[in-house]
Amino acid sequence: MPAIAHSGSVPVTIPTHTPDPAVPDGPSAWRQFAALIGFLALSWSVSFVGSLPIRAAAGGWYAQADKAPWTPPGLMFTAVWLVLYAAMAVAAWLVWRQRRLPRRRALRLYGLQLALNLLWPMTFFGLYPLLGTAALWLALAVLAALILTAALTVLRFGPSAQRPDC
Repeated sequence: MPAIAHSGSVPVTIPTHTPDPAVPDGPSAWRQFAALIGFLALSWSVSFVGSLPIRAAAGGWYAQADKAPWTPPGLMFTAVWLVLYAAMAVAAWLVWRQRRLPRRRALRLYGLQLALNLLWPMTFFGLYPLLGTAALWLALAVLAALILTAALTVLRFGPSAQRPDC
């Protein structure tokens, strides 16, 4: 119940802490931890499955392909992608755990982004031996969809990240 103070002849209501009825209590700490582990597991699973056609091509056609001189070694890709997939999982988890803004569309975009991240190496590395140059064009189309989806995901995730009081 708010306290009432009198300032002259006009009473002033002093608000006390009352929860916002439009914002239900968030998930328990245990559920948040379990969700974070789930987001990380999903993200790293996509990374692992997506790496399979890359590993298969690493000793085959891709090893023989002409590459730019600045192409980093494969181990660098592995390390960087593990960190990037973890960062994407943490970002999705932060959006999931906040309760003030709608998050369903943002998380759907994240899911689509993961699916496209999985599809790209399968088209580029996996289909090239079967389709040749056509696979590279298909991979380019997947990459364009991935870039668009990633941008939309950032735009949807952005408002959630601006609210530290989740």
